[in-house]
Amino acid sequence: MHDEYDFIKGERGKFYHPNIKLNLPVYLDDEVQTQLTELAKAKGVELSFLVNALLKKDIELIQMAR
Repeated sequence: MHDEYDFIKGERGKFYHPNIKLNLPVYLDDEVQTQLTELAKAKGVELSFLVNALLKKDIELIQMAR
């Protein structure tokens, strides 16, 4: 690493995008992923569809408990 950097030609906000939507990676435990993958295959749906459906139900239950 240099002691100093020259930012004279730098452009402020060049990579800033205020309305960007980031899809964050979610890492599951191996055991959880294996079980969900098997369940998704048995139901004939994509893993992401199954996980989203389960999370939506959990969120609904949490909101009902408030």
